[in-house]
Amino acid sequence: MHVLSAVAWPYANGPRHLGHIAGFGVPSDVFSRYMRMAGHDVLMVSGSDEHGTPILVQAEKAGMSPTEFVDQNHRIIAGELCDLGCTYDLYTRTTTANHYAVAQELFRKVWENGYMVERTTLGAISPSTGRTLPDRYIEGTCPICKAPDARGDQCDSCGNQLEPEDLIDPRSKINGETPEFVETRHFFLDLPALADALRTWLEGREASGTWRPNVIRFSLNILDDIKPRAMTRDIDWGIPVPLDGWRDLPTKRLYVWFDAVIGYLSASIEWARRTGDPEAWRLWWNPERADEVGGQVSYYFMGKDNITFHSQIWPAELLGYAGKGDKGGEPGIYGELNLPTEVVSSEFLTFGDQAFSTSRGNVVYVRQVLDLYGPDGIRYYICAAGPESNDAAFTWRDFVQRNNSELVAGWGNLVSRTAAMVAKNFGEIPAPGTLEPIDEELRATVTGAFETVGRLLERNRVKAALAEVMRVVGEVNAYVSRTEPFKLKGEDQRERLATVLHTLVQSVSDLNTLFAPFLPHAANRVHRALGGVGELAPLPQLVEVTGLDEADATRAYPIITGDYASTPRWESVPVVVGTPIAKPAPLFAKLDEAEVLAHWGVG
Repeated sequence: MHVLSAVAWPYANGPRHLGHIAGFGVPSDVFSRYMRMAGHDVLMVSGSDEHGTPILVQAEKAGMSPTEFVDQNHRIIAGELCDLGCTYDLYTRTTTANHYAVAQELFRKVWENGYMVERTTLGAISPSTGRTLPDRYIEGTCPICKAPDARGDQCDSCGNQLEPEDLIDPRSKINGETPEFVETRHFFLDLPALADALRTWLEGREASGTWRPNVIRFSLNILDDIKPRAMTRDIDWGIPVPLDGWRDLPTKRLYVWFDAVIGYLSASIEWARRTGDPEAWRLWWNPERADEVGGQVSYYFMGKDNITFHSQIWPAELLGYAGKGDKGGEPGIYGELNLPTEVVSSEFLTFGDQAFSTSRGNVVYVRQVLDLYGPDGIRYYICAAGPESNDAAFTWRDFVQRNNSELVAGWGNLVSRTAAMVAKNFGEIPAPGTLEPIDEELRATVTGAFETVGRLLERNRVKAALAEVMRVVGEVNAYVSRTEPFKLKGEDQRERLATVLHTLVQSVSDLNTLFAPFLPHAANRVHRALGGVGELAPLPQLVEVTGLDEADATRAYPIITGDYASTPRWESVPVVVGTPIAKPAPLFAKLDEAEVLAHWGVG
């Protein structure tokens, strides 16, 4: 089966914090790694979202041009995600000529099919600067639920879409002044003309029973009050409107949320072009190719604040492009394109009892954690305690406790003492004698976990999947306590010792395969501790490239990519008798809670 893993595009306004990667980064990589191990052809794509007024505002504050600003932040974000171990086939950016061309093609065809209509609307202007204020830079009281900090495009409290002029007592986030509303011309996506098609699709997804309940309920509810939504903006930073009379207007650009979601398609096309087979992307996107490739599925990973754009706006763009709404129409040059199989939305990771917020100082940056503690601890924490279906609170005490009691004392200790006993008694993986019932019982428990954990991961039940792996770790540790190999010292017990240690090594090796989607860096260390060579879990690479088109052929920037062909299969692989095993170095670092709390100023 061909699996599209479409990962939310981080906004290039600065480094990422833990709340970001808990929503899209780690969950998408765990899923993608597992699906590759299960034998599927995975295409994992994303990139840096680099348009919109917030970029202009922050670049100006930094004394940089928008291009310099996004160049700097794209490089930072790509480095963070690569070091975290996220196995993108392509992590790119929205300021490429390739992305411009794909976004303009979709806009043009949606317009030709009649789903992009021109209207006069009200635009917000800053009285002091004359600059257009984007929806997200206007706050006020929500007219529906009366939350005091609703944005001009959406209220996070009730989830409803808004227009800035709908807010009660609107104010600029930049300087607090009251915006002026003036008439302006824009193109609106005719969502009401696509509502029936959207509802049919969403009800089909509801019937599948695979979507998280909060996501499907929210997605269906927003159809009840659907209305046209502006897809262009008064701004000079972004993708030009590709229509006569508009493309040369210096202050009219496509709405950042229109072009950003198209990134999933444009990144797939760019990936295909970079591999030398420009049409290869169609194997994941064109439904007429589904039988040829054994089926197609597409999973979109994000935080809950982006549900609207992935269960309404992006599907509406795809339906409009294919001519599937009330007005009919014909597909453009890309043909009919697959709608999401599932929108995998996580809830919010909070910083204690407060939201992660860069502007308010409630923030822990990904780079800080990677540099101080490495990727294993934070990947484990997010998988074990992240905001999968409910908001989850991150605390440094919980992070240290899970690292020390679960990773170090549970999994790390099991690996270390297994390798140490083999090294001391045989120096290599011994040949087993006849297995006793206790050995067979353990082997059945461990091998049975492949099916149990796999079923959970293919449905993005990451927390339950990791909990099952850790349960099996407990069973293997219990086996050591029951068999007591350290007491089998006599020559007449040599064969039994070999059998127990062989069973242990095989079980630990299998557990390492089960851990690989969650902890790829650690999986490689464990693999080597058990006498393996090379990498068990392939890691991504940061590669410097230039654009593919004449317009950006000399522009250098990093992408994340990788060769994941050596990904292991999701199954038990017999260990090789005679493989040398030495006494291992510590696999995980135990953290000093007092030092960690002091470093972060936690009392």
